[in-house]
Amino acid sequence: MFKKLIFLLLLLQANSLIAQEKVPLEYYLKPGYSYNPDIPTPESVLGYNIGEWHVSYDQVYMYMQALAEASDRIKLEVTGRTYEKRPLMMLTISHRDNLGKLNAIKYQRSQLRIPAESRNVDLEALPVVTYMGYSVHGNEASGVNASLLAAYHFAAANEIEEDLKSIIILMEPGINPDGINRFSSWVNSNRSIHMNGDPNNRELNEAWPRGRTNHYWFDLNRDWLPVQHPESRARITKIQEWKPNLILDFHEMGTNSTFFFQPGIPSRNHPLTPAKNFELTEKIAQYHAKYLDEIGSLYFTQESYDDFYYGKGSTYPDVQGQVGILFEQASSRGHLQESVNGPLTFAFTVRNQFTASLSSFEASVAMRKELNSYMRDFYIDAKSDADADTNKAYIFGLAKDKGRTYHLADMILYHDIKLYSLKEDIKINGLDFKADRAFIVPLNQPQYRLIKGMFETRTDFQDSLFYDVSAWTLPMAFDMDFMALNSRILNLANVEEVKKGITLPQGKVNGAAGAYSYAFEWNEYYAPKAAFKLMEKGYNLRLAHEAFDITGDLSMGRGSILVDKGRQPVSDQTFFEDLQSIAKLTGITIHGINTGYTGGINMGSPSIDVLEKPEVALLVDGGVYSNEAGEIWHLLDQRLEMPITLLPSDEMNSADLNRYNVIVLPNGSYGNISKSGVESLKSWVRAGGTIIARGRALEWLNSQQIGEFSFKTETEKDSTIQKSYANLSNDFGSKVTGGAIFKVKLDLSHPLGYGYDKEDMYTFRNSNQFLLPSKNPYANPLVYTDSPLASGYVYPFNLEQMKNTAMIRVSAVGRGKVIGFVDDPNFRAFWFGTNKLFFNSIFFGQTISSSSAR
Repeated sequence: MFKKLIFLLLLLQANSLIAQEKVPLEYYLKPGYSYNPDIPTPESVLGYNIGEWHVSYDQVYMYMQALAEASDRIKLEVTGRTYEKRPLMMLTISHRDNLGKLNAIKYQRSQLRIPAESRNVDLEALPVVTYMGYSVHGNEASGVNASLLAAYHFAAANEIEEDLKSIIILMEPGINPDGINRFSSWVNSNRSIHMNGDPNNRELNEAWPRGRTNHYWFDLNRDWLPVQHPESRARITKIQEWKPNLILDFHEMGTNSTFFFQPGIPSRNHPLTPAKNFELTEKIAQYHAKYLDEIGSLYFTQESYDDFYYGKGSTYPDVQGQVGILFEQASSRGHLQESVNGPLTFAFTVRNQFTASLSSFEASVAMRKELNSYMRDFYIDAKSDADADTNKAYIFGLAKDKGRTYHLADMILYHDIKLYSLKEDIKINGLDFKADRAFIVPLNQPQYRLIKGMFETRTDFQDSLFYDVSAWTLPMAFDMDFMALNSRILNLANVEEVKKGITLPQGKVNGAAGAYSYAFEWNEYYAPKAAFKLMEKGYNLRLAHEAFDITGDLSMGRGSILVDKGRQPVSDQTFFEDLQSIAKLTGITIHGINTGYTGGINMGSPSIDVLEKPEVALLVDGGVYSNEAGEIWHLLDQRLEMPITLLPSDEMNSADLNRYNVIVLPNGSYGNISKSGVESLKSWVRAGGTIIARGRALEWLNSQQIGEFSFKTETEKDSTIQKSYANLSNDFGSKVTGGAIFKVKLDLSHPLGYGYDKEDMYTFRNSNQFLLPSKNPYANPLVYTDSPLASGYVYPFNLEQMKNTAMIRVSAVGRGKVIGFVDDPNFRAFWFGTNKLFFNSIFFGQTISSSSAR
């Protein structure tokens, strides 16, 4: 014990010295290896050694190019581009003999997913494949910096030549290039030559939005399943192409922590993950422990983290015959920071991640046959499970929204899942599924368990604590009709297989140039995009609050948009061609109207409002939650192609708000807005502006008397005198609503409900904020039902509190409106089902009657 204490003290002293001096390469490298002098070291390319400065992503790319040019063990491939156009790279590292036959190896690996073929695969000769993914969170920089050391070691270490015949390493040195660059720029530009590790130092406290996220401020580690971003799509494409046995996910955690490696908490594994997965993870853990023991690092396992949500890097593989390993390193968040364990240097954090890379390499090689056998057996068992399942497929689709249906199909196809387009109209249990607007996913295919993980609803759990969300049922996220099918219906349906790379179905214009007017319904997902593009061209758009008939058999529902040239000096033919191009782009159908004397309301009806083109300001910075602001920015910028202003919240104190007619306040705190800023906002909304706000922003608006929002404040009664201290954390954690799906009821006649055709829908909740309905029943367009839980975990008391509360409440302020959301309608960019509620707030908030919101 005394010897170990002396060792730790010496280690801390060494770390302190490393913080002040040049970090030698030998500090990282494991003794017993010699290195090929023809392979460039990081220092020879960068001009400094790892740990002295934070590498920017372009430097990572530069070094990996140098390695690929110098080594016959490495192939470098650019797999895509980020939003900021940085190259996404994947290194394939192996023995040169393997690099000469990669396609043959990939083919053999693909056979492991096919039970009828997998028994013919020679597991004695098949290489193991290990994916190493570093720094999905850009400010968790020890990972990306360690990747340079790992790549150098695998390229230059002479002693691993023979081992490389048994393994293929897929290395993604930086999963999040845009975030990595944002963070490295911050810490390097604020680095002192003489550091003291003070946690208050500017270097250690990034500016908003910080470097964790990608360009649009998304957490990419939640996007492995939804694949909504280019970084994820490029990565998942390669992972499905290679089918790695082991997927390594390098992260950081709080500065006062140590080092974590999986397995996580056993009771929090997803039930679809086989027990064998945990056993293999535990066996691999012995290698990590051995390597970290050798350098004297503190570590822990089977605490804090779980393997439940299949959208994370360390859990996504667990439902595909692979083993995911999460590494969490205490973060220096710069170059040096004080911690409860002593000075924590950046170099020390990098060394731990590099050491875990080496231990994973040894485990992969040693367990090669066992890992390949596990993958083969996983899919044999999955086939048996599929055969025994009374359900044989899932069907999903929306008769009146090709856009949402397309996006779900596109998402599914990224995961090596066979999908079929319905080619005839069918009706099942009262639900209509239309030809070319519905898809069928057979369960009798290799990805059976992953498909179940996408479509299942689950409300019973072994544990009540979750590191992330407890439910993500994809058809519910899209608010889409779906059901399980039996074999009879599956076999009789007329279907056609679809391939990855499907595109949004094109729209059209029915009619000719020179019509009296034109109209389109609002039910298509991209109808708002069409509306905005028409407004940008200066055309006049009007909103019909009542249904009307164009012909005897063509009815246009409430919320339909009427389009005419307005004051634009263009010919009928140019106008018609603009309609055609926009319809084609957005998938909508536009109908020509030949008379104003339509059935139902006429074209000059007072039930029709002229729409203003939205001019949107989105508040950012300060206490705004960057992830939610980013969801909105991405939604409007990428999907609607709508220019918006990212307005720093403290600019409210001086900005001219008259430039905007919509101001969005994401979840967050707004204490940095001064009294003058508050008064400016009040005057603006009274004059007719629309405020859209969510979560804590509603509480702030209510406190400033900008709209009226009240909340439940009841607490659970508990008369217990004494409880076990050991259960404290779990007892409090079980009351957290980390993320579940709930049933709500929508008023389809309200402008916020336009475009939906069913009042029953689903929302995603990850908070315990309970909004009381307005006393005015017309001001509650979306409320929770009296039996709201649809999928996921919620604490019973919180479920009771939620019943019959408001999800959306509208409050009038003068001539303007404040539209308040409790739940996030744009959650992680894949909650397509509630996006339109947000779109409607932007486009139609101006038309909501003030008397309905008082």
